[in-house]
Amino acid sequence: MAHRYKFLILFLIFFIPVYVWAQNEIIKIIYCYDGDTCTSSKGEKIRLACIDTPELRGIRAAPEKARAARDHLRSLLAGKEIHIKRISKDRHGRTVGELFADGLNVQEEMVADGFAKIYKKYAFQCAWSK
Repeated sequence: MAHRYKFLILFLIFFIPVYVWAQNEIIKIIYCYDGDTCTSSKGEKIRLACIDTPELRGIRAAPEKARAARDHLRSLLAGKEIHIKRISKDRHGRTVGELFADGLNVQEEMVADGFAKIYKKYAFQCAWSK
């Protein structure tokens, strides 16, 4: 019985701080492909959680709106300290996460400013989008 408690204590000591750290990591965004996909300085591809923006290419492409969304996202991130709250990985291997620029929820701002819509299928992942 005591062995189980030791395992639980070790788990809590070593794994929870790593999880919490990953949730609040400061990152540097070096490139935004469109209004909901960016790349960090470490090469991590990040899909902004809970929002959907116009596509640059493909069947449903709306290039002008997509470029406007991308440019607005870049302006929200430019010169600011960026925190990431990682949620999961998507089917393309990208990190799905919420970005915060100087404490401001970037996804929420993209929606409020009219450059993105709440992605209803995944809205449950973000408290603000419910």
